[in-house]
Amino acid sequence: MMKQLQNELEIIVQEWEESGILNKDDLLVIGCSTSEVAGEKIGTAGSEAIAEEIFKALQTLREKTCVQLAFQCCEHLNRALVVEKETMQAFNLEQVTVIPTRDAGGAMAAYAFKHLTDAVVVETIQADAAMDIGDTLIGMHLKRVAVPVRFKQSTLGKARINYAKTRPKLIGGARAIYE
Repeated sequence: MMKQLQNELEIIVQEWEESGILNKDDLLVIGCSTSEVAGEKIGTAGSEAIAEEIFKALQTLREKTCVQLAFQCCEHLNRALVVEKETMQAFNLEQVTVIPTRDAGGAMAAYAFKHLTDAVVVETIQADAAMDIGDTLIGMHLKRVAVPVRFKQSTLGKARINYAKTRPKLIGGARAIYE
C-alpha cells in the first residue's frame, strides 16, 4: 500500500506544481484523514506511517512552490491548524495552546506538529488553496470565494480528494471590467 501511496502522492505534487495555482508564500490548507486513506471510517484508524508519507510529499511540494502549509486538526480540536511559527507570524495568526495527538487532532496534524520546524497551533486561517483528503471539511479555512480544482488524481489510497483554489470577489455589476 505504501508504494501505491508514494506513486499517488508524486502525481498530486506534480499536478499542483504544473497547475500554476500555488504562488510563493500562498497558504495551502491540508485536511487529511489517514483512516480514510487506509479504507477505514474517519477518526477510527489514524496512521503515523501514512501521515509520514503525506508529510514528505507535501514538504516536496513546499520546496518546489514556496507555499506555506497548514495542517487541519480534527473536530476534537475544533479544526484548529498546525503551522510553522514563521507562518503564524507572516500571516498575523493567533496561536492557541494545544498539542495535537492521534486521538485529539488526528494522525496527520499530530505528525506535522512533531515534524514541522517550530510548530504551533492556530485557531483559524484564510487559505489561498486547499486539499481535503478523506472529506475532512476544510472549507471554513478558505478565503471567501473558493473554486473547485479538478486534478486527475482524485483519490489517495481509499480516500477521495477535493482540491480548491480561491479568487478575489468580483464586484461592480454589469459595467465592471474584470480582466
